[in-house]
Amino acid sequence: MVNMQERDKLKAFVIRKATPQDIQAMLEIFNYYIKKTFAAYLETPVGPDFFQAFNDEDGPYKNQYFPYYVMEENSRVIGFGALKPYFPFRNFQHTGVVSYFILPEYTRKGLGAKLLNVLYRDAKKKNMKCLLANVSSKNQASLNFHLKHGFVECGRFKAVGTKFGKYFDIIWLQKFLE
Repeated sequence: MVNMQERDKLKAFVIRKATPQDIQAMLEIFNYYIKKTFAAYLETPVGPDFFQAFNDEDGPYKNQYFPYYVMEENSRVIGFGALKPYFPFRNFQHTGVVSYFILPEYTRKGLGAKLLNVLYRDAKKKNMKCLLANVSSKNQASLNFHLKHGFVECGRFKAVGTKFGKYFDIIWLQKFLE
């Protein structure tokens, strides 16, 4: 249960569609998770092209718009999230994949739920019926977050990735939209 002070603090955060000016802040957040955690699967930091390639006019998702969203506190980007199609094929248009990354000092404060709600609304506008998330088995906080928000485990690929010298599973979670 969120008390009144916590609710007022949540109101101070703004979620909006990302712009090209946000890419550097998004990179800093994502690259933190690449370097320090299992939340991002990559082992090597990425550059600006990582975020620009998805909505490329010549890419597989052309004629569709799937923005990134950023979360700000006092005009500082502290997190970002995205809803993407599961596959770029028309017959999969009702299934989306969500992902989000929030600076560690802002986690466990209800902000992830706020960002997830924006992605839910976006999915409903796109007539999606189902959302998926994939999470490393070494990221218990994210697994707990998704389970708390109505996702259920629907698949597991065992020992498919390595990072920091350790194998990890990829766990797929699913939630049907109402």
